[in-house]
Amino acid sequence: MNNLATDEKSIPAILDSVKQLSLDYLDQLHLQKIGHDSLTPVLPDLPALGLGALKSIELFETAFLPSIVASSGSRYWGFVTGGTTPAAIAGDWLVSVFDQNPQALKGNGDVSGSLEFHTIQLMLTLFGLPDHFTGAFVSGATMSNFTGLATARQWLGEQQGYNVAAEGIKSSMKIYAATPHAASLKSLAMLGLGRNNINYVQVPAERECIDMHAFEQMISQHPDEPFILISSAGTVNTVDFDDMKAIATLKKRFKFWWHIDAAFGGYAACSPQYQYLVDGWEDADSITIDNHKWLNVPYDSAVIFTRKEHTGLQIQTFQNSNAPYLGDLLTNFSYLNYVPENSRRFRALPAWLTLMAYGKEGYKAIVENNISLAKQLGQRLEDHPLFKVLAPVRLNTVCFTTRMEADIPGLLKELNKRGKLFVTATLYKGQSAIRAALVNWRTRQEDVALAMEEIEAAYETINV
Repeated sequence: MNNLATDEKSIPAILDSVKQLSLDYLDQLHLQKIGHDSLTPVLPDLPALGLGALKSIELFETAFLPSIVASSGSRYWGFVTGGTTPAAIAGDWLVSVFDQNPQALKGNGDVSGSLEFHTIQLMLTLFGLPDHFTGAFVSGATMSNFTGLATARQWLGEQQGYNVAAEGIKSSMKIYAATPHAASLKSLAMLGLGRNNINYVQVPAERECIDMHAFEQMISQHPDEPFILISSAGTVNTVDFDDMKAIATLKKRFKFWWHIDAAFGGYAACSPQYQYLVDGWEDADSITIDNHKWLNVPYDSAVIFTRKEHTGLQIQTFQNSNAPYLGDLLTNFSYLNYVPENSRRFRALPAWLTLMAYGKEGYKAIVENNISLAKQLGQRLEDHPLFKVLAPVRLNTVCFTTRMEADIPGLLKELNKRGKLFVTATLYKGQSAIRAALVNWRTRQEDVALAMEEIEAAYETINV
């Protein structure tokens, strides 16, 4: 315990050390490697007495920091990963200091639950969604989809006359989707609904969205049968959007739970120029939004929006049923009965701080800048004789291929080795491809120029 007692008295020095490490890293972020061709850190043994915080930080700097990738940097485009705004960094530091477990909004509990509720209201305002939605923070898009689809499962059981959370699944549950994200498929697997039980809807030629005519024909065969629809507000490869207005119209005629995976595409609502892509989503039952994407807060952070009329179903699904001291769960609302986790990080604080710091106009600027740069990148690739863009750049992602598809693995390996640009392989319409997704507030035109130089140079290297 001597090291712990010493560290308790040394907290100012420890925080100063972390502050300096952070400043040095952020100051050099544009120069940090975004990829590594090999990672070989020396792994230390567990010390008997411990090193103390300051020496442990020093050990991390020598053993692991050289291999850290600049995933919050301006050219990390392989996954849809945002950076971290200055306000969000401050908020995340404070999350660890305060170490809250946000739970109650009414009755006993600290202010963290109330701040989470307030942050949800701010996000609804940011997206222009009506107040018939409420929401909660979860760890990421997977758990957001899981929460929405678990509540959908509860709704579908209710339509069939039983309580799934209490009694288990007793009957078949029909699910439709066109191009669901892997997070939704994983959620279906975890929920016992089965990733292979999706009724896949036809997509139009050269698109990834639902063919609405084909979809209507499918569900018209059993017009009275309730089902779950998973729709996309931004597919992974080409950021394609299902026709929200058309789906909303069908909802007036057919009985279904409408879940929208809008993990990053939902941020189109921040821009007057692109918000038409989500027109109609206000009629959904649940919506997934991933904050460590375009909100540019640190991992891990996402929200699930659900209609207030479904609060009872959501509590049935996630309640701690043998806790009579909690009282009436609807009157004494607590987040631990509303989402999968009982132990929850104070994820709302970084989001609250960044929303308050930069506001609606700030996020409009981030979104529109990334879209503009993605379109520039797409045009430069399309104009280049060695590359081909496979789909229109609808929002922030460029899906392209090389003149020789066999070059893609080598090209990606070379880019990773060079460490100035990170993009990932994908498969689009059966064709090997590369995708670049721009969601970082730091990304500028010079990053697009450097990215093109890197792609060209890497291609030349592997074809020498």
